[in-house]
Amino acid sequence: MPRRLAALPVSAALSAALLAGGLLAVPARADDVPAAQTLHFDVAVGPKRDQHCDVVADLYRPAGASSARRVPAILTTNGFGGSKDDQAAFGRAYAGRGYAVLSYSGLGFGGSGCRITLDHPDWDGAAASQLVDFLAGAKAAKDGTRLDIVALDRAGDPRVGMAGGSYGGQVQFAAAAMDGRIDALVPMITWNDLRYSLAPNNQLVKGALSGDPGVTKLVWALGFFGEGVAAGITNAQTDPSRLVGCPNFPTVLCQAVGESLVFGLPQQASMDYMKGASVASYLPKIKAPTLLVQGQADTLFDLQEGTATYRALAARRTPVSMIWQSAGHSGGRVPGDSDLSDTAGSYVGARAAAWFDHYLKGLPVSTGPSFAYFRPWVGYQGSAAPAYGTAPTRTRSLYLSGRDKLVGSRASVVKGAASYSNPLGWVPTSFSEVSAVQGALGLDDVPPADAPGTFAAWTSAPLTANTDVAGMPALSVRLDSPAAVKSQRTGVNGRLVLFAKLYDVAPDGSASLVHRLVSPVRVRDVREPLSIQLPGIVHRFAAGHRLRVAIASSDLSYLGNRTVLPVTVRTDPKAPGVLTLPVIG
Repeated sequence: MPRRLAALPVSAALSAALLAGGLLAVPARADDVPAAQTLHFDVAVGPKRDQHCDVVADLYRPAGASSARRVPAILTTNGFGGSKDDQAAFGRAYAGRGYAVLSYSGLGFGGSGCRITLDHPDWDGAAASQLVDFLAGAKAAKDGTRLDIVALDRAGDPRVGMAGGSYGGQVQFAAAAMDGRIDALVPMITWNDLRYSLAPNNQLVKGALSGDPGVTKLVWALGFFGEGVAAGITNAQTDPSRLVGCPNFPTVLCQAVGESLVFGLPQQASMDYMKGASVASYLPKIKAPTLLVQGQADTLFDLQEGTATYRALAARRTPVSMIWQSAGHSGGRVPGDSDLSDTAGSYVGARAAAWFDHYLKGLPVSTGPSFAYFRPWVGYQGSAAPAYGTAPTRTRSLYLSGRDKLVGSRASVVKGAASYSNPLGWVPTSFSEVSAVQGALGLDDVPPADAPGTFAAWTSAPLTANTDVAGMPALSVRLDSPAAVKSQRTGVNGRLVLFAKLYDVAPDGSASLVHRLVSPVRVRDVREPLSIQLPGIVHRFAAGHRLRVAIASSDLSYLGNRTVLPVTVRTDPKAPGVLTLPVIG
């Protein structure tokens, strides 16, 4: 398939040729779309392809599509815990736009058999590849149905894209790594490296995340595990064997949960599996043009994850664009922004439609800017397009001074120290969020908080003008903790754990934590200067507000320090702590 050609603007002559050949001559109204046809497929998965799974899917055919009037196709699947039915609106919308859509339930969910394997290429990638075979007309469904309406670039090679979010986003990478026939991807709010997602470490070493073992994201991990087990029980009739042993997961993932509770972190074999289920480990295999969409309100898969994938694809010259939309796993949904099935009234929906029209239909339409971010302080009506910005940022630095001040110049820094501790050991004394269960527990209106004596914080003077931040701020500090020096000698699990965060303090003194995001760190060596990447945000700190950067000893959502580790953060004009902000304009 001519993927490199697809990265270039398509000529009007080519579009005319496609129209003349009947490829695009289908109705563009969703109400003309026939009812979905439910199909079952036998797919062979696993490293040796010796395990068979039943996959259930719905096929949406555009009216007028036939072997003589072929159309491009889109393959889509559900997020974690969902099913093919979740993509019904998308299937109807894109069938109305002249695409054949195959929406399927991922392995372990929604009527499909086998276990949940976290979008591992050998299982979920292989399953998706065999559904591409069906779209190519080379594989039949279990009832004998074969498809002959999808445009082919050559025999067995359909013109096909993939779309979906979260779990249904990562599987696109797994599929594209296994199958070079896939022509375009639109993965939303998904991960780059599960090891970081579930045990993040935001310590910077030479300007990049260290890659060292991080801090277990306990609440999210247990929430995923519980939901996966529940899906297995609900669909036990489909494949009862998956409840034997580790219920609805491979054994290694049950081990990972147990290891986290016992040791504080998953052990090497579990980490290796999570690495293998992450695009970071096989990214060189991804050649399909990719529109990455990451959510600002996301404590599960943060902006750092989408950015890491974007930069790696761009470095390999894979056609790629990135959108930082409002919504993520932690809420943040706003009208007119992130609905893939609304290809006219939603900014992300329109961008995705243009992406597919360009790379699958060959239309000479713009695919938009290479990077755009939603600005929540900009008003709009209808589509959120006016709220999106593309302007680059510049660096602005504030300095830690004394015990609790942020100042605008290094010359204003005074010597001082701020101390904190985790007096209750492993028991958390700070609360940021518990997105996985927050609504169920009635905690949506409970603001983030830190117990006195368990954190250190530095606050700026009131801002004289609006300060708009887009990107990942950074914090550099020097720590002093004899107890942590002693503890880190016992190994990784003995290293000091801390949580850095950036507050917006209103004139009335109330402090808000932007999207409730924190940056966990498992410090490599407390004797060395520490640099921390703070959460990626797009936020306006309004005139009259103050910025506050804080370091806390614990967080309710994470497994933290196992022993009491007092810490002092020292400030000095000769080597001040620095908060670096990526400021728009």
